[in-house]
Amino acid sequence: MVLARLGAFWATLAALALAPAAAFADKPKEWEWNFQEPATPVMEAVVQLHDKLLWIIIIISVFVLGLLLYVMVRFNEKRNPTPSRTTHNTTLEVLWTVVPVLVLLFIAFGPPMSSFRLLYFADRAPDAAMTVKAIGHQWYWSYEYPDNGGIKLDANLNDKAPPELRLLDTDNHILVPVNTKVRLLTTAEDVIHSWAMPSFGVKLDAVPGRINETWFQVLREGTYYGQCSELCGNNHGFMPIVVEAVSKDKFDVWVQEKKAAMNGGAPATAVAAVASPN
Repeated sequence: MVLARLGAFWATLAALALAPAAAFADKPKEWEWNFQEPATPVMEAVVQLHDKLLWIIIIISVFVLGLLLYVMVRFNEKRNPTPSRTTHNTTLEVLWTVVPVLVLLFIAFGPPMSSFRLLYFADRAPDAAMTVKAIGHQWYWSYEYPDNGGIKLDANLNDKAPPELRLLDTDNHILVPVNTKVRLLTTAEDVIHSWAMPSFGVKLDAVPGRINETWFQVLREGTYYGQCSELCGNNHGFMPIVVEAVSKDKFDVWVQEKKAAMNGGAPATAVAAVASPN
């Protein structure tokens, strides 16, 4: 029985390891305590900065705990029946001012990833190959592709999604090509929303009357799930986000299909050629 279970376990691991990239899906998991697996260069940089900060706060916490224990033992009432009347210690005051400043400078500018570098890196991509505009509504998202013939679509909650995708799936998914820099613009029609995709390292507010900008470049094919992350009203929890990252060929086919549907005509020849068997 034990051998059979071990065999099933290793078979499952092998199946996961050998599964095609297109089947990849990243979404919230039960009891998840870490980041979702990074899918973009920005999220990889976020993880690097997080790991750097984690070691810094561990060192500081251990140091402060050590100081507290030392003070409790060294300066307790039994060992100091006559309390000290010291009010100043120039050396200590300089140290507890200079050291935190140095720590903050290391966070802001030090390797391997600094907060300033990440802020500017995630801000925008002047050489983006395409643009996707996300517009928040109460309570759904609509999308526009101004560089791809003005494609438009609405993405509402899919109330028929399987249990594992409850409140995560939409009736229409947006598609982007892999290994392509995508400029993301956000705005809103009514109140403030927030377009958040954890695997991308993106969380950008959608503000009425304002266009906010960031970018992402998905490194592998798959389906990625996010949600509105700004409290926007009664159905705030019912406006998920789904992005499918596909090959450039599949994306081109999808664009032609959407253009044809918008124009009320048949799909382009290229689409029909891809769809038909050889």
